[in-house]
Amino acid sequence: MAVRGFEQFAVGQVFTSPAVVVDAEAIKRFAREFDFQAQHIDEEAAKGSMFGTLVASGWHTGSLTMRLILQSAFADVSGRGMGVGIEKISWSAPVYPGDALHAVSEVLETRPSRSKPDRGLVKMCTTTRNQHGADVQQIVHTCLILRSDA
Repeated sequence: MAVRGFEQFAVGQVFTSPAVVVDAEAIKRFAREFDFQAQHIDEEAAKGSMFGTLVASGWHTGSLTMRLILQSAFADVSGRGMGVGIEKISWSAPVYPGDALHAVSEVLETRPSRSKPDRGLVKMCTTTRNQHGADVQQIVHTCLILRSDA
């Protein structure tokens, strides 16, 4: 597989990831370490939350989204790019155990680096959706990507 560089990204380009299924144990494992709220750790306690059941942490969803982006938009960019910022992140629906998530990333803007000609900036909007097609998260993020010939 050819390595994709900055110049292969174009405004309007869309990348769709494979799906990943979120299971209850993964939700609890992530939450015990990073977001130890009851609705993420314990099914019984979660019944008393606003969700009424166990749900994934938004940060867990964000981490899964990063994995999905790496498997799609940046699958052949490995080692040649890095995130430089998130402009916006929002969670529009909870993620439940058993949900199958996939990410759809659209290139919004590309811009060569002003100071380093061997790289450029790619701004994307990535929407994470569940198996029903419902949006669960949206991020607008920018990555610094080396040119193919760098």
